[in-house]
Amino acid sequence: MLKSQLIHPEILAALGGSGHFSQVLIADGNFPVAGNRGPNAKIVHLNLAPGMVDSLTVLDALLTAIPVQAATVMEPPSDYAPPITEIYREKLGPDVTWNQMERWAFYDKIASPTTTLIIATGEQRRFANLLLEVGMVKLAAENF
Repeated sequence: MLKSQLIHPEILAALGGSGHFSQVLIADGNFPVAGNRGPNAKIVHLNLAPGMVDSLTVLDALLTAIPVQAATVMEPPSDYAPPITEIYREKLGPDVTWNQMERWAFYDKIASPTTTLIIATGEQRRFANLLLEVGMVKLAAENF
């Protein structure tokens, strides 16, 4: 009955209650979701088994439902470049503002009241946490 590619009821409800500048975290399998959430964050567990559901599958579904204006990842060690970061950047496109933050600053950003949804995945790749900032839907006649 739904025409959207995203049909998960809890995720849809959380997104429906979100707005411009709200944050959505796609958490990898190593992220401690229970201890790192803001007061308004709904946690949805999709981490059935290692690798299931992965973060790219979640991102693809979210991109069918929300506009994204910015993305933030945790800064990796200087000797490691997470391959998943480039995949995220490609999927999000050139119009999305890209940020990296030091680990503890990243955790603080997630714990803010603007985080409305945390999706726990079974993603096994290192440094795969992705914090999305919801943008606004532009009408066809708007040009800004």
